[in-house]
Amino acid sequence: MSEIKGKTVIVTGGASGIGKAISMLFAEENAQVALLDIDVESATETVQEIRQNDGSVTFFECDVSDSEEVHETVDDVVDTYGGLDVLINNAGIAHVGTVEETTEEDLDRVYEVNVKGVYNCLKAGVEVMKGDGGGAIVNIASVASHVGIPDRFAYSMSKGAVLTMTYSVARDYVEDGIRCNAVSPARIHTPFVDGFLSENYPGEEEEMFEELSKTQPIGRMGDPEEVAKLCLYLSSDDAGFITGSSMPIDGGFMSLKD
Repeated sequence: MSEIKGKTVIVTGGASGIGKAISMLFAEENAQVALLDIDVESATETVQEIRQNDGSVTFFECDVSDSEEVHETVDDVVDTYGGLDVLINNAGIAHVGTVEETTEEDLDRVYEVNVKGVYNCLKAGVEVMKGDGGGAIVNIASVASHVGIPDRFAYSMSKGAVLTMTYSVARDYVEDGIRCNAVSPARIHTPFVDGFLSENYPGEEEEMFEELSKTQPIGRMGDPEEVAKLCLYLSSDDAGFITGSSMPIDGGFMSLKD
């Protein structure tokens, strides 16, 4: 997409999983990628992969739950690349459990990253974009933002907040040229899924993988690259008429499930 070439893009949680796929695809499309993460080892590997393919990327170690650190990092990105055109709020953590099984510490931990972290990045990003004539923001929400998912009380809480923050920012800054949209994936096959199965279903990983895959009517999990492509479109000038939307990428999970 020529519409993304040369633009500066922040990807939070850009070192692995969906975030890695986003970082790599944007770099392939000749964007200038600012990869934010706390996992230095994985980030270093992703940066090396991108640079081996002649992509432009800089790693910024950043804890999105720390407001001061986020603002300092965004300032560093602007100093490095001269501005900010696109913000992808991908960083997030998971939690399994009903409300009874969710401790206050569990809830606080999920809130700090998935809600406060997105807020911190939105605040810092909007401040820059507003002064530069606009930009595009994509928040990674979830099907859990829209429908009830068993045993995902804290996670659903956080992703519901991501969706409503998306609507709020889109409404408040539309006249500043800032578009804000959300992407709502169902199950995506990432290293997190493999780790979850190994930890919780040792010896039954293959069977459980098939069972989880079939919860999507299309019969499989999504690929991180598929989510990345949707983020790329929403970030590009081709999506200039789209704001305040939540795009499902769920294999029919919300609309076709019995």
